[in-house]
Amino acid sequence: MNNKIIGRGTWYDKMAAKVVERERKLGRSLDVIRTEMGLGASGFPHIGSLGDAARAYAVTLALREQGYRSELIAFCDDKDGLRKVPAGLPKSLEKYLGFPVTDIPDPFKCHESYGKHMSSLLLEALDKCGIEYHYVSAKDAYEKGLLNNEIRKLLLDAKKVGEIVKEEVGQERYTEVLPYFPICGNCGRIYTTKALEFLPDENKVLYVCEGMEIKGRWIEGCGHKGEVNITKGEGKLSWKGEFAARWKALNISFEAYGKDIADSVRVNDRISREILGYEPPSHARYEMFLDKSGKKISKSTGNVFTPQVWFRYGSPQSLMLLMLKRFVGTRTLDVTDIPSYMNKLDYLEDIYFGKKTLKDKRELTKLKGLYEYCWVLKPPPKPSVHVPYNMLAFLAKIAPKDKEMDFITEKLQSYSYLQKGQQPDENLKKRMEYAINWVRDFEEIKETAVTLKTEERNAIKELIQALKTEEDPEKIQNAIFNTAKKHGIPPPEFFKTLYTILIGTPQGPRLGPYIIAMGKQNVIEALQRALSK
Repeated sequence: MNNKIIGRGTWYDKMAAKVVERERKLGRSLDVIRTEMGLGASGFPHIGSLGDAARAYAVTLALREQGYRSELIAFCDDKDGLRKVPAGLPKSLEKYLGFPVTDIPDPFKCHESYGKHMSSLLLEALDKCGIEYHYVSAKDAYEKGLLNNEIRKLLLDAKKVGEIVKEEVGQERYTEVLPYFPICGNCGRIYTTKALEFLPDENKVLYVCEGMEIKGRWIEGCGHKGEVNITKGEGKLSWKGEFAARWKALNISFEAYGKDIADSVRVNDRISREILGYEPPSHARYEMFLDKSGKKISKSTGNVFTPQVWFRYGSPQSLMLLMLKRFVGTRTLDVTDIPSYMNKLDYLEDIYFGKKTLKDKRELTKLKGLYEYCWVLKPPPKPSVHVPYNMLAFLAKIAPKDKEMDFITEKLQSYSYLQKGQQPDENLKKRMEYAINWVRDFEEIKETAVTLKTEERNAIKELIQALKTEEDPEKIQNAIFNTAKKHGIPPPEFFKTLYTILIGTPQGPRLGPYIIAMGKQNVIEALQRALSK
């Protein structure tokens, strides 16, 4: 199994084969193999939220390719209580802290609740990426009794749940209270309640609304003592048990998870195995996306980077590439990385359609497979016109306002990316729009980082001086050639370095005319930024 290329040769194909092998050994049915992703509804979905879905769906696709029926369950935790008002939302939401997110009005007034608004943003992103899923709302699941058997088992064996939690993470809370949060019948909050006793014959939990510390602040309870019926959706399991209940009730075989919830997964694995009698799903642990300052990208801290932001400047497939390219290791990320992922997707497309080739057959198969997964196994029938993102952004920057599309089209014809009179296809038009949006929102275009040798640095400094006085495109072309020779650099190498800095790829249109078209000052500034790195 180690030497043979499985499926499309990617990590996802190997994972799918492992899932099948494990399910078979466990004696479980292979009629439908389900993968799962958790969908938050308590704040704006960030880029990482889409990662769960992209990775689980890639495993689902790989399972289908290996001949099995498979579906992705998108379980939305919309009974979660609001722990913190996310940055950028009105402070008036403070009064709803502790309330289930589907019981909070939508501050944007376009959905039936706050929770519906937030979860719809992620579902919209999944749809845009072509990810198919079976949506399960926690609110509906609890109200329709989907988890009733599992809730009963966990409450009947609550002492054992408390011991597992204490042994795994040192938390003693569940040795004193039940692993269940009733919704207070008086004040409507969920996390301020303490579940004291389970009455199995009546399916009821007795509770008191005492208050609780949430995200470092105390949320006062109303003091109400009451009871809730567990079969009617009047509360929810704590996270220390809910994952396990979902896995068992929905028969889940694979779920990826982020490093930040590793403790919860470990606890739930044991609860699933030792109390619910269900061997937990195969897991794959991934690390988080960090912003450039090293902070975890998060829904509530204000450094949220949503899929919607990505779609303003880059294609859904480039976002899928970000998610699927690498599974392990922490990655820093911000908006300025989008152009490089657009260019990387072009590179994969060139490999897929045979315009570029690799000697290593295994690597070639894997990269072709990765490209197909970025397109959710529905790749285009032919390659698109590849124009480097940076070039489009520079052209957009110098284009007359509101005439950008015509101006860029004309330039692409003169650079032979398009033939005379040829109009851009839908794909190229979209790419032009991304670049125009980029220039409208950001002044600078992030150049590809290039490690410069001393002679290259000196040659670029000299070229900058020449550009300050030279206006003729042919003379600029010659100046590049002569500067390279003067500093002992083979001219093709120097041109390659300049192309990489200016347009993000090692080749492009004739450089002299392009520099004039881009605006000499723009080029000088780009070269100076490359020297300062």
